[in-house]
Amino acid sequence: MADNGPRIGLFGGTFDPVHLAHLRTAEEVREALGLDRVELVLSVRPPHKAPGTQASVEHRRRMLELAIAGDPHLQMNLSELEREGPSYSVETVRVTQARAPDAALTFILGADAFAEIATWKDYENFLSLCDVCVISRPGAPNDELPIAVKNAFCYEPSRGVYVHRSGRALRFLPVTGLMISASDIRRRCDEGRSIRYLVPDSVAAYVADHGLYRRTAAR
Repeated sequence: MADNGPRIGLFGGTFDPVHLAHLRTAEEVREALGLDRVELVLSVRPPHKAPGTQASVEHRRRMLELAIAGDPHLQMNLSELEREGPSYSVETVRVTQARAPDAALTFILGADAFAEIATWKDYENFLSLCDVCVISRPGAPNDELPIAVKNAFCYEPSRGVYVHRSGRALRFLPVTGLMISASDIRRRCDEGRSIRYLVPDSVAAYVADHGLYRRTAAR
């Protein structure tokens, strides 16, 4: 990795739909870590979630595009749309590295997901491929290493990070706890209630125009 390469965060999700808590988290991590940009990775078939998202990947991609329009620090990463099978994070990191070999990558995930890291595909290699930033979520444990990976890290007090045996850094970062969830937004849409101020205006308009998240909506 070149010293002058871009610093890129990878923040994955189904974004069904993308909402303000997603965007605020990306902004806070970018600012705190001095990243050049955060790439929002659209997950097509996440292996740890039940199948059958409420909106098609085409709708989710368009909503994500609308949500970040005009923000030079947020970009879409559509690499998971370009391959078949489940959306494994280790493969996303490898593809991104191949496309930007001089970049310093930081994978961003929630504390709840990190607690289950041992269930991820090839998780030991994943932790050696990029830095990891674990963000706090309301009600989720924070600043705690899962038992399966404790022996692979040591704490470095001068930097305030855990260092993997590969040299990669792991840090815990509290972010503003906005109590917004995609499932609640979908439920509100199905009940005909407002989602204003929960999602960007452009996303709210898109949801309304396409009748998304209604039981009778076309998928």
